[in-house]
Amino acid sequence: MTISNDVPPSHERVVPGSCNIELGQFPKTMSSELDVAFDPNPIADKLINQLNTGLSSRDKAAVASLFLENCYWRDHLCYSWDFRTLEGSEAIAAFVTETAPSQIEIDRSVDFKSPHKAPIDSFGDVFGIEFYIKVTAENGQGNGIIRLAEDDGKWYIFTVFTSMVEIKGHEENKKRPFGVRHGVQQGRKNWKDRRIDEINFEGKDPAVLIVGAGQGGLTAAARLKMLEVDTLVIDREEKIGDNWRQRYHQLVLHDPVWYDHMPYLPFPSDWPIYTPKDKLADFFETYVKFRELNVWTQTEIKSSFWDEDKKQWTVVLERKTENGTETRILHPRHVIQATGHSGKKNMPTFEGIEDFKGDRLCHSSEHPGANSESKGKKAIVVGSCNSANDIAQDFVEKGYDVTMVQRSSTCVVSSESTLKIAFNGLYDGTGPPTEDADLYLTSVPLRLLKAQQVKITRLTNENDEKTIEGLEKAGFKVDNGPMDSGLLMKYYHRGGGYYIDVGGSQLIIDGKVKVKHGQEISQVLPHGLRFADGSELEADEIVFATGYQNMRTETRVIFGDKVADRVGDIWGLDKEGETRTIWRRSGHPGFWFMGGNLALSRYYSRLLALQIKALEEGLTTW
Repeated sequence: MTISNDVPPSHERVVPGSCNIELGQFPKTMSSELDVAFDPNPIADKLINQLNTGLSSRDKAAVASLFLENCYWRDHLCYSWDFRTLEGSEAIAAFVTETAPSQIEIDRSVDFKSPHKAPIDSFGDVFGIEFYIKVTAENGQGNGIIRLAEDDGKWYIFTVFTSMVEIKGHEENKKRPFGVRHGVQQGRKNWKDRRIDEINFEGKDPAVLIVGAGQGGLTAAARLKMLEVDTLVIDREEKIGDNWRQRYHQLVLHDPVWYDHMPYLPFPSDWPIYTPKDKLADFFETYVKFRELNVWTQTEIKSSFWDEDKKQWTVVLERKTENGTETRILHPRHVIQATGHSGKKNMPTFEGIEDFKGDRLCHSSEHPGANSESKGKKAIVVGSCNSANDIAQDFVEKGYDVTMVQRSSTCVVSSESTLKIAFNGLYDGTGPPTEDADLYLTSVPLRLLKAQQVKITRLTNENDEKTIEGLEKAGFKVDNGPMDSGLLMKYYHRGGGYYIDVGGSQLIIDGKVKVKHGQEISQVLPHGLRFADGSELEADEIVFATGYQNMRTETRVIFGDKVADRVGDIWGLDKEGETRTIWRRSGHPGFWFMGGNLALSRYYSRLLALQIKALEEGLTTW
């Protein structure tokens, strides 16, 4: 599966210390030829009954005996208030029997969730039995997916995925509000009056303060609202959605609409397959209004302090309103940093950069778009991933002479391949409901996902063969990601280094975008760049599409060294293959990170909100 543009930044992100997850092994299992007499239901029922018996009695040996030797259980909050991936039957048995007894039920609500023969490698080479499940755990209800494999004529559990959906006794409030108060009431306020009071938090503090009103902040706020946790979102921009509106002129999401739906309010049925940035920004404004989220724009944090004894923050805010600038002091128990997938822009410093005499030198986040009156001028784009290619394409369309500086190789997959191959049957308009698709994608442990992606990469490369060959001939170096596992795993390992091709590759192949590969920049000249090999390029405009630093750099800027030094490394993978720090305990009490593209924000916002709700209700501690 592919990963879309985030806000901000572009795809050339810096994610230090990413964990190297090796390829997982799939079992040898049943033939792809279906025996007409084969019925998966009694096999699934038997194993689930045995598993429930073992869970109820906390019998580690009995539970372990049901699993293959190479097996996995990925859990998101059902069996601990964390994200875990356990590997091996003994480790799994120890993990799931440590908590209070749980029960697992096969979900037969629709045919595709019921036990059925399926590719348990999520690809099509290795077949077994697959089905969705419902989980009743100690603290709540969850959903998941189980895959079974056959070994020497006997069926075993191969993978289990469990993900919490609701906390027992603290479910989402899905009841319709009455909307009016009938009868005579002195001083009665209408809906608008009440909303103004809610938004302003007069005389009260929010339990949660979210910094950033992009998709990360808004989805987290929507989830918390449904759990009845008072939440305020602040953003420094003038209008909700400006963090998209202010990006380069031609930006359109590279992932299809079915992958990008927002929780509780999916995009309309006639929404474009690929969403333009300004349309998405407008949708964010609508989302805030329809979901009645509390958002303050033109608001910045002036200072913050965490009180260890009181377990609360003191945050001083400066907010611009129609009546001027006001200072507010709030005492939330939780702060969520949702300022974008990464941190500060990664703007290189070179000798001579202050002496550039051309029309513009800037980072991609500051690039307003090519000037339509600058036909024939020379532009250099430093970088070779999504933002770089989009900006280069914009320059070509405006008549510039364009050169792209590619410092290292790039994983390239066409937009057509992502839709027809990577997203096929899951996020393409023919697949299951979005939440079921999210569950399916997340159910694959990262080691197995990596092995699956090797096969997907082979298929996308076959589909994109002419493009890849043309790029190489043009001097643009292409790679297949870590261990040939492609775009998605390069995202997990590096946080960037890839391009979802929406037209930029053909411009390189046709020579309309020239490529300078493999040379580091040594100096910025008054009218261009000098490289380490002594060569020079002239330029009227230079754009550095060089990505962003780790999210913790922004933490240091906003919240100071004490907080930044205490939180863990963000993004990359831990030793079990789960994403580090973001969406889970950060290492600093009362402090959380939220980010990712629309799909990641949709799924993980629920899990983040559930963790906060559990802390608020005293079900867990820091």
